[in-house]
Amino acid sequence: MSMTGQAAAVRFDAVSKHYGPVVAVDRISFEVQAGDLVTLLGPSGCGKTTTLRLIAGLEMPTSGSVFIDGHDVSRLPASARDVSMVFQSYALFPHMTVFENVSYGLSVSGIGKAETRDRAEEGLRLVGLAGYGERLPSELSGGQQQRVAVARALVLEPTVLLFDEPLSNLDAKLRRRVREEIRELQQTLGLTTVYVTHDQEEALAVSDRIVVMRNAEIAQEGAPVEVYEAPRDLFVADFVGDANVVEAELVSREGDHAIVRVGNEVELRLPHRNLPAGPVKIAIRPEAVILAADEKATGLAATVLKATYLGSHVEYTLDTALGEIFVADHQFDTLISPGSRVRIAFRDRGITLLEEQA
Repeated sequence: MSMTGQAAAVRFDAVSKHYGPVVAVDRISFEVQAGDLVTLLGPSGCGKTTTLRLIAGLEMPTSGSVFIDGHDVSRLPASARDVSMVFQSYALFPHMTVFENVSYGLSVSGIGKAETRDRAEEGLRLVGLAGYGERLPSELSGGQQQRVAVARALVLEPTVLLFDEPLSNLDAKLRRRVREEIRELQQTLGLTTVYVTHDQEEALAVSDRIVVMRNAEIAQEGAPVEVYEAPRDLFVADFVGDANVVEAELVSREGDHAIVRVGNEVELRLPHRNLPAGPVKIAIRPEAVILAADEKATGLAATVLKATYLGSHVEYTLDTALGEIFVADHQFDTLISPGSRVRIAFRDRGITLLEEQA
C-alpha cells in the first residue's frame, strides 16, 4: 500500500462556526501544506476540536470556506471527503476482531474481499501489529488499541489524516512512544496530518508547524522552535512551556536588535520585534536562567525561596528585584538550599521581547 504522493493541502479562509450565540471558531485562516503535520494546540474550549471537525465534514462552517487539495469542500458531507479521523476514544467495535475493525471501512465502501484483506494486513503491518488480526480489542493494551485505530484510518488511504487528542488515554511513557510512532509513520507515508492536543510537549515533539488557539482565534502559528523561543504574547509564552514575564526597559535599537535593561545590573541584546524604546515586557524561559551560588558573581541578586529536586534537574523559585523567578537548573552540581543568596545571569536563548505588551 503506497500512500505517498497523494497528500493534499488544507486551507481555511476566514472560517467561522457559531452554535446559536456561541462562537466556537472566529474567522480563522491558516494553511496545512501537503505532507506536513500541523498541530492545533490550545486549552479546552479554544476551538481546536471544532476546527478539526470542520476539516472532517462533521461540522459545516457558518461562514468562510474550507479547501482540501484546492477544492472548496465547505458544503460536502464527511462521506464525500477523502479524510480519516482517529478519535480520542479509539471508537473500536468491541465485538469485532482487530482485523474486522481495520477492514470495516473498506468493506462498507464496497471494496472487494481480496483487496480489503491485503490492505488491512498491510495497515496492521505498518503500525507494528502484524499477526494480531484475530484478537479482540479487549485483549490489547491501550497503546495497541490506539494503533488499531490508526491502521483503520490509514487503510482508507486518506488525503488528510486527523487526530483528536489521540494519546490522552495513555500513560506518560507510552504516550511518548506512540507519539514517536505516529510521527514516524506520518513522515514515512508523507501524509497531510492535522493533530489536536492541549499538551504542549506533544505538540513540540510531533509537529512541522503549530497553530496555537485561544478563544476561537489563532494566537500564533509557526514552527515549534519559533512558537517556543519567540512567543508573540503572554498567553503563548505561558501556554507553550513555562515563562517568567518581567518588566524591562528597551534602551536603544541597532539593526534587528535592541539593548534591553533588566533590573539595574543586566543588559541583554534581543531581537527588537518592532517595539519602540521604553518600558517592555520580556518572557524568560526557566532554563534560560544561569544560577551562581557565589555572591561575588556578576548578575542580579536573588534569594532562593524553594528548591525541588526532580532527578534530571532542580527547580528553584527565587526572590529578585524583578519579582519571583522560576528556574529549571539542568547543570546543577549541588543543591542550593532555601535562604541562600545567589546571583542570576541569562543565556542567549530562551529570552524574548513580547510583541503584544498588554
